[in-house]
Amino acid sequence: MRTRSREPQPLAGTGALDRVARILAARDIDPTALTVAPTVAEAPDAYAPLDVLQARMLPRYRNAVADHPQVLAWCREVAAQAVAPGIGARRQVATGPSLLMAGVVGAGKTHQAYGALRALAEAGVGVRWRATAAADLYAELRPRTGVDTERELAAVARVPLLILDDLGAAKASEWTEEITYRLINRRYNHMLPTLITTNLAIGDLRAHVGDRVASRLAQMTTKVAFDLVDRRRTRAA
Repeated sequence: MRTRSREPQPLAGTGALDRVARILAARDIDPTALTVAPTVAEAPDAYAPLDVLQARMLPRYRNAVADHPQVLAWCREVAAQAVAPGIGARRQVATGPSLLMAGVVGAGKTHQAYGALRALAEAGVGVRWRATAAADLYAELRPRTGVDTERELAAVARVPLLILDDLGAAKASEWTEEITYRLINRRYNHMLPTLITTNLAIGDLRAHVGDRVASRLAQMTTKVAFDLVDRRRTRAA
């Protein structure tokens, strides 16, 4: 029995090309910089111009603007270390420093973190990113049937830029300490820029996350102290 091999056929007409273009646009994929397709766990990450970047943000922070001097300095340093994956490709966030933004509830830490994303996009830097509250991350990683939580943790740990919000707000346990250590340790070793916010004082944060995490945070981050003012309540008044 003979089998006949078929030669690859070109796409017929412009209709098919238009459909492919629409699919790529819907998935925020730049066809001029396409390399390896993202895994399922990586699909929510954003790598897009400013308008699409904003669409992926939480509505509360879509118009956030970073104006804190230390946050702006961080943006410049991360942008300076961005690299292009190929000739003519847009530079992308690769490695860089991290920030630990500490202050009372409502001081504007999360606003500054999302504003930093905007600043990078406005500087023409491609940003693959994820944002999660620490408590939400722990909830997503709780072992349960049908979910590969190890893959989920790996996806968060390796994303080029991570916003980890409200570290220390969730109830501490040996399990949460282990998850936090594995996340921070990978980002520490690979020098991946991370924006961390916390309402805890540094001493209290050390007690919450453990010495191993606290030691890495001390080396990998610059601490940014915010004013002791709850801006949400100030505006409401």
